[in-house]
Amino acid sequence: MFAGKFLEKIKVKFSSWDKNAEKYRSKKSLPRFFTISGQDINELYTPLDIKGSSADDYFEKQINFPGEYPYTRGIHPTMYRTRMWTFRQFAGMATPEETNKRFKYILAQGGTGLSTAFDMPTLMGYDSDQPQSLGEVGKCGVAVDTLADMEIIFEGIDLGKVSVSMTINSPASIILAMFLAVAEKKGVALDKLRGTLQNDILKEYIAQKEFIYPPKPSIKLITDMMAYCLKNVPQWNTISISGYHIREAGSTAAQELAFTLADGFCYIEAAIEAGLDIDEFAPRLSFFFNAHSDFFEEIAKYRAARRIYARHMKEKYKAKNQRSWLLRFHSQTAGCSLTAQQPENNIVRTAIQALSAVMGGTQSLHTNAMDETLALPSERAALIALRTQQVIAYETGVANTVDPLGGSYFVEALTDKMEKEAEEYFAEIEKRGGVLTCIEEGFFQTEIARAAYQFQKEVESKERVIVGVNDYTMENEKIDIPVLKIDKECERKQIAALQKIKAERNNGQVQVSLDKLKQVATDGGNTFEAILECSREYATLGEMCDVLRSVWGEHVENPAAMQVS
Repeated sequence: MFAGKFLEKIKVKFSSWDKNAEKYRSKKSLPRFFTISGQDINELYTPLDIKGSSADDYFEKQINFPGEYPYTRGIHPTMYRTRMWTFRQFAGMATPEETNKRFKYILAQGGTGLSTAFDMPTLMGYDSDQPQSLGEVGKCGVAVDTLADMEIIFEGIDLGKVSVSMTINSPASIILAMFLAVAEKKGVALDKLRGTLQNDILKEYIAQKEFIYPPKPSIKLITDMMAYCLKNVPQWNTISISGYHIREAGSTAAQELAFTLADGFCYIEAAIEAGLDIDEFAPRLSFFFNAHSDFFEEIAKYRAARRIYARHMKEKYKAKNQRSWLLRFHSQTAGCSLTAQQPENNIVRTAIQALSAVMGGTQSLHTNAMDETLALPSERAALIALRTQQVIAYETGVANTVDPLGGSYFVEALTDKMEKEAEEYFAEIEKRGGVLTCIEEGFFQTEIARAAYQFQKEVESKERVIVGVNDYTMENEKIDIPVLKIDKECERKQIAALQKIKAERNNGQVQVSLDKLKQVATDGGNTFEAILECSREYATLGEMCDVLRSVWGEHVENPAAMQVS
């Protein structure tokens, strides 16, 4: 990209500039300049910092045009000039009725996609009336016990027109089956449904810890569902491989990138082993990244992710369909960056983080509300978060051109560095025996814990400033924003509704369907088809999860494998 003589000239001029700049540096004591992940940042970037910039084919191999391999600049040629990213807002609270109300509000205010949050009992595979659920029903998302709840959540919403995302993992197949059953009852053809299922169980073992079954049967659940959707729900993104929670657990940007892609490659290998054609299932894989506060580091992370994924899919996995090479991703602003202190500052944080996701080429975006460290978002806070996306889209001008930071010496150098760190992690993971072995031995967990510990030390020493937390604080601060409170009565209502369903359904048919599910899980057949049949009969989520627990058991993490020093 740059001729040798030009680079030699730049070296000479850089030396001259450096001597002049030293006069300014010597006049004061300067702090350390580093990214949120702890990477030192040069004072100035030039073509000398771009890896391989002297090669004639550097631009074509490493950057190229948007929509062209290796997709560093974006997966679509025209990006937001011809289609904006999907404006999603995470919603799900208390009862199905309340969630339906919030969904309709978001759509009325210009949201273009729905994103569903489930409560902790649902995430862990328990019904609202089970002892494990006491006090948690509807608190951090919506409670879903049976098909009846899913019918209420999407009442009056055209599933053939709106894209729906669902954040759930261990019981993901059950939740999707209920959703498909709702579409069937509404008369919506399954091939018209668009949306994404998080369904990423590997990151649960690594970071979020909402797992039920051991890894191998959990992956079987995923490949069974993928096989069904390939034939019946072709527009559905069957798995959203999630780095978001890895980052929320304290990882660096490079760890988020590397561990997420490693998980994705593990699913790809499992699907191939299950007999699926890579060029049939890979185009329906999607990713989910965190949009953190270090603006340029995040942009470099997204660009490196596309480039790495395209290269591995083409060269390692031999995918021939170009759509299999495309890394499509949703992004969400960083929940872990939000502060309970001076919560209005979170609006600013969210705007900057969202802008980095847009500048990095996201396909879908959720913006956190300012009050999410205190409670589920209030209606007002959710609206401000949605308006943040709309202001970025229609008032800032950033959507006018594709990859406006492409060619920036700083951004390209960061992108190269991010790619190099990820590849080093891939080599280490392979050396240790692969993703599942690394999970069992606590490698990922230990790496993340070390990074989180280092970050916290920097905050406590004030080497890293968090506005309103360790600097620019306010004495006797009063939180003066409305906070959403979930009425305790919602748990009683949800349990009563569940018991009514249990009394009115055909319990004989429910038992037949559950027995069939157990047989299929035991024999190794396609579990998704059996789960769908159970859902149609109004079997509960807890009943289905308990059947699978009886066959596969539950995963127990080995804390002794994770040592942080």
